[in-house]
Amino acid sequence: MSSFDSSPTLTVWRMLLALAVVFVLLATTGWTTIRHQRTPGPTREEALAAWTHGRTGGRALPDPASPARTIAAFFAAVGPARGAALADTHPLVVGNLNGAPVTLRYRANRVSLARALDAERGRVDDPRLSADGRHEALRRVHRFTSLMRPGRQILAFDPTGTGRTAEVLGDLARARRVSVIVPGVDTNLLTFQKTARRYSAPAGMADALYAAERRADPRARTAVIAWADYTAPVGVGVEAAIGRLAASGAVRLVDLTAALPGDSRVTLFCHSYGSVLCGVAAPRLPARVTDVVVAGSPGMRAERAEDLRTPARVWAMRDADDWIADVPHLELGGVGHGTDPVDPAFGARLLSAAGAAGHTGYFEPGTRSLANFAAIGVGAYGALTCASADSACLDGIFGGAAA
Repeated sequence: MSSFDSSPTLTVWRMLLALAVVFVLLATTGWTTIRHQRTPGPTREEALAAWTHGRTGGRALPDPASPARTIAAFFAAVGPARGAALADTHPLVVGNLNGAPVTLRYRANRVSLARALDAERGRVDDPRLSADGRHEALRRVHRFTSLMRPGRQILAFDPTGTGRTAEVLGDLARARRVSVIVPGVDTNLLTFQKTARRYSAPAGMADALYAAERRADPRARTAVIAWADYTAPVGVGVEAAIGRLAASGAVRLVDLTAALPGDSRVTLFCHSYGSVLCGVAAPRLPARVTDVVVAGSPGMRAERAEDLRTPARVWAMRDADDWIADVPHLELGGVGHGTDPVDPAFGARLLSAAGAAGHTGYFEPGTRSLANFAAIGVGAYGALTCASADSACLDGIFGGAAA
C-alpha cells in the first residue's frame, strides 16, 4: 500500500464521493420519508393499552415485551379455548406476539385483516377522501382481501401507516429447517406481493424459494417466511444510505428468530437493504441461525465477515448486471454500509448468481441464484455452485461439524 493509499487525502476523497452519491440520490429521488397515515380502526398502541387491562381466567395478561418463552408458557397454561378467545378479542396483539402458538397468530391476524378490510371499504366511499387517498384505500382493500385468501398463514400484521406483515409457507411448527426472506427498500403492505414482476416482491420470493426447496429435497420438513415485518426505507434516498431503519428492524428480526417454534435450523436470505439489516442483527442472532445469505448487497455495515461476530456461515452473491455494484461500498460518518460482501477481502463464501438478470431477479425460477438459495435452505451444500471454479465457498463444510 502506498503512502497516498493510507493518507488523509484518500479519506477525504472517499468522503466526498460518498456525499456526492447521496446528493445525486436526493436530486433524483428527493428526500424520502416514511409517511404515517391514520389508519381506520384501533392502532397498535391502543390495542396494547386494551391488552394491558385485560384478564383471562382470573389471570393478568403478560407484558407483550416479555421473552418468547414467557409468552409460550402463558398460553400453555391458559389452554386452547382461552387462547382462542384472546386472539379474537386482542387480535392486533396476539397476531404479533412472539411466543404465542403460530396457529393462534394466524387466527388473530385473520381477525385483524377482516377488521382492517371493513374499515378500508368504509374509507373508499368517504367523500372527504382525495382521489389519491381513494386510490390507496382501494389498493389496501385488494391487499387485505388477498391476504385473507383461504390457506394463507399470516404470522404478523399491522396496518398502521405503510403497514407490516409476514407470511409463512409450510408447517412452521413442525419444520426442521426454516428460511426467512428479508427484503429491501420500498417494502410495505402494498408492495408485499405483485402481479407484474412477481418474484421481486416478498410473497413471490417466498413462493419461488419454497417450491425450489421442495424440489431440492421433497422429504425435507421446511418452511419459508416472507418477512416484511419492519419499516423499510422508501426509495433510494437518505434512509437507504444510513442504518437507522436497519437497526430498528434488526431488533425485530432477532426477536423473530429466537421465538420460532421447536429447534429448527434457520437460514436468512437478505436482499439489498435487507442485507444491511441482517448485518446489524448478526451479532445478536441465536445459534439456530446457521447461514446468512446476502444478494445484491450495498454492504452489511462491516468491513469483514468476521466483524459480524456470528458463528453462522456468511454467503454472498451478485449478478453481473446488478446496478448495486456501482454504489460506493464504504462507510463514512454514518453514510454507506461498508465493504462489498462479494469482495474477496470481505471473506464471505461467494456463490453463483447466474441468470438472475439485475438487482431484483435473484428469486426468479430457473436461475442459479434461486437453486443456490434452495440448496442452502435444505442443507444440500453439495449441490451449490460457487461464483468461480477456484472459489473456496465450500471450504470446511464437508466432513466436519459444520455440515
